[in-house]
Amino acid sequence: MQLDHHDLHADFPQLSDRIHQLKTEDAHFAKLFGEYDALDHEIRRIEESGSAIGDAELETLKYKRIHLKDALYAMLTKTV
Repeated sequence: MQLDHHDLHADFPQLSDRIHQLKTEDAHFAKLFGEYDALDHEIRRIEESGSAIGDAELETLKYKRIHLKDALYAMLTKTV
């Protein structure tokens, strides 16, 4: 089974420079980015290893990831 990677740079290549800028200049963005990245790695680890985790738990993690991604995207596309 092909697993999707949800790296922000891959999902939003047109915003790569903005991602880098906010990671270095905005502490809140950097914190959310770190949480998103760690959660994405955890979900991929679970999916790849077939860890014993319930479907509901995995869906909860994915739901949290999508909310973080939405928040990050909003910050990336916010016009000043």
